Amino acid sequence: MTRCIYVNGRYAPYAEAAIHAEDRGFQFGDGVYEVIEVRGGRLVDPTRHLDRLSGSLTALMIAAPMSRGCLMRVFAEVIARNRVSSGILYLQVTRGAAARDFALPNQDHPATVVCLARAMDFAKVDARARVGIAVKTMADNRWGRCDLKTVMLLPAVLAKQAAKAAGAQDAWFVDRDGFVTEGASNNAWIVTKAGELVTRPLGHDILPGVTRATVMDVARELQLKVIERPFTVADALGASEAFVTSATTIVMPVVQIDGQPVGEGKPGAVAARLRAAFHAVAEMGGV
Repeated sequence: MTRCIYVNGRYAPYAEAAIHAEDRGFQFGDGVYEVIEVRGGRLVDPTRHLDRLSGSLTALMIAAPMSRGCLMRVFAEVIARNRVSSGILYLQVTRGAAARDFALPNQDHPATVVCLARAMDFAKVDARARVGIAVKTMADNRWGRCDLKTVMLLPAVLAKQAAKAAGAQDAWFVDRDGFVTEGASNNAWIVTKAGELVTRPLGHDILPGVTRATVMDVARELQLKVIERPFTVADALGASEAFVTSATTIVMPVVQIDGQPVGEGKPGAVAARLRAAFHAVAEMGGV
């Protein structure tokens, strides 16, 4: 099957899909994106993803390229054309193509919209969750608006590469005060000895994770207490469990930090319960 990608109103085979060489997303990282899980041919938590997209576009003063209804129709068509039942949908919106200048083009300048869908083997993700992952910590060197889901991902790329070189599967950023901010592509959590779920409160220093928000809903359903406060690496190493949340991994146990075990060094019961209940609580959007 020839894979299909949506670019600026056209559905085209991958080999024919292209953007302008002076697209501001390509030259300046001037754009935003969303990654949405596709499960059973349906989108997981589409409303929260589109709410976040709207907030990121507004903060960067990029006009919404189309209505939500039109976006959902694009999503449905891309998923159908690529025959994706289980996988991810990726949407990227940039400020568009313009002569290279740091100053912004006119507000009515057309955005660049790219949307693709690809299958994922979630059985492999499930298998990884039964084992857990190791993370490497590093100083948080990102810009001051990590709450915006922009395409400026070089710090995350380098962090994940450093983690890979160290034999870990992911990275956690740590701020100048010694508190964990978040993972390179996920939100970070710990479970205290008392069974409380702890995650950093929202602010400019972390992404308002859609999966993070839904996991909080799941925790309420399971009558688990969630506390939003900063925690240190030492707190995490002294916790019963640690895990990360994202659209592609849902709830992924962290069993090792900087070579040291978390809790018993294996996935814990709380993360397993959250993971098992997630899709029963999440919004499943029809496409």
